[in-house]
Amino acid sequence: MEITETVVGVVLSGGRSSRMGGGDKCLLRLGGEPVLARILHRLRPQVTEVIINANGDPSRFADFGLPVIADSIDGLAGPLAGVHAGLEWVKAYASGVRSVVTVASDTPFFPSDLVQRFLSVLEDDPTLAIAASSEGVHPVVGLWPVTIAPQIEESLLRGMRKAGAFTKDHGAIEVFFEPARIGERLVDPFFNINRPEDLALADALLREDP
Repeated sequence: MEITETVVGVVLSGGRSSRMGGGDKCLLRLGGEPVLARILHRLRPQVTEVIINANGDPSRFADFGLPVIADSIDGLAGPLAGVHAGLEWVKAYASGVRSVVTVASDTPFFPSDLVQRFLSVLEDDPTLAIAASSEGVHPVVGLWPVTIAPQIEESLLRGMRKAGAFTKDHGAIEVFFEPARIGERLVDPFFNINRPEDLALADALLREDP
């Protein structure tokens, strides 16, 4: 896929995965490889660089050969803190990049044209855009202008923890994505793996997909 603008991809993996019993959901096996590997297969062709947002020991992601950045706001403040960390990294190390795209590390079926669809809503300036589907709005999957980092930091320091609340307050454009066909089934493109049964379903879907 042709990349029409320099965009850095941030994989958000800073959660506690309590419904999976703790640990990193993205390192669980799906279809014979880590979930994170499948995320990267989809994201890398769409962006110019990828970084991982994760807290704790970064060496557990060493096999992927990517920068691993922790939240810069203390307190495990959730995905919004991960977005902020990604934007701050871009400001420091990727001068000239206007936008960051974020995806959750447990959504293995997100669209292969995600970034291009987001970029299609831009006019002259970077725009805050988030994904939507028939299942609802997915504020963790979004295109974030680098210039919005100070507003996110201010919101986090005021105690805001919900990415959805922030995107609503800041007039994010919702970009709708149709269901994805996997094998014979139509699946929400932002299906996420929260529980062991979700992982089992994702594995079953991949076995059905020729």
